[in-house]
Amino acid sequence: MEESKSISSIWSKIGAYIALMRLDRPIGIYLLLWPTLIALWIAGAGKPDAIVVAVFLLGVVLMRSVGCVINDLVDKDFDGFVVRTNNRPLATGLLRQREAFILLICLIGASFLLVLTLNEPTQWMSGIALFLAILYPFTKRHTHFAQVFLGAAFGWAIPMAFVALRQDIPWQAFALYGAVLLWAVAYDTQYAMADREDDVKLGLKSTAILFGSADRLIIVLLQIIVLSVFIGLGFNLEMGTLYFIGPWSGFIFVAYQYQLTKNREPENCLRAFRNNHFLGVTLFIFLWLDYEYRSGAFYLGLFKGFLNTA
Repeated sequence: MEESKSISSIWSKIGAYIALMRLDRPIGIYLLLWPTLIALWIAGAGKPDAIVVAVFLLGVVLMRSVGCVINDLVDKDFDGFVVRTNNRPLATGLLRQREAFILLICLIGASFLLVLTLNEPTQWMSGIALFLAILYPFTKRHTHFAQVFLGAAFGWAIPMAFVALRQDIPWQAFALYGAVLLWAVAYDTQYAMADREDDVKLGLKSTAILFGSADRLIIVLLQIIVLSVFIGLGFNLEMGTLYFIGPWSGFIFVAYQYQLTKNREPENCLRAFRNNHFLGVTLFIFLWLDYEYRSGAFYLGLFKGFLNTA
């Protein structure tokens, strides 16, 4: 009986660590992943180094986990009063602050070892990524622009990808970084709309509170700018027709999200937020398909597949 309780306690603790890192809710990983892959494929002209891609994929998971742990450590005195966050491990007491801090050190250490496999300029840039991850949770206390800081953190993998693969940051990388930053402001405002009433009571700040009744209009305008930048980049990079299907299809997602948030119901605002994952998938898939098609690899893959089934 005691052994059964001990095993149950261990699994409960493991589950709490997973929840603390939000590995059970991978939407944040996806939203960080797609812009990173887009940057890697553009920087690598459709053929990024496989090792660099693997490092960035692991880095996305680790740094998102780092950000979540830092956020919960900073917000531990507030999360218990917000409906959406009152079951988080630190808020419920399933994990102690010391345990969360030890996990944070382990995650940062793993991230540091991972980035050592990349070139030196990228290693230095990773320090900025960590700084932005630490800074973000505190911005909710002092400014309405926490979503801008989140966008800066989520988009930082873009210049890092270019430096890792090309050792320079062309203006296209800055344009992509700016687009991803605005995209994050848009979808994190949708996220913050779900918590607006609780945040006002707690004295926290967000763009959802700042924008007020103009929130949906501003989100749509930001999304239009983002998709316009993707279209402009496509022309500048001389991408093919397949690429442009991605950003043009994006306007369908924008319209859907606008309709979802019509009544500003918290659950629908969160649905709109999560829908950005599918927008990211669409942008990357058609970028990838276009590179494959123009390199001939697309046809080669189809031909090999036909031979294997013949």
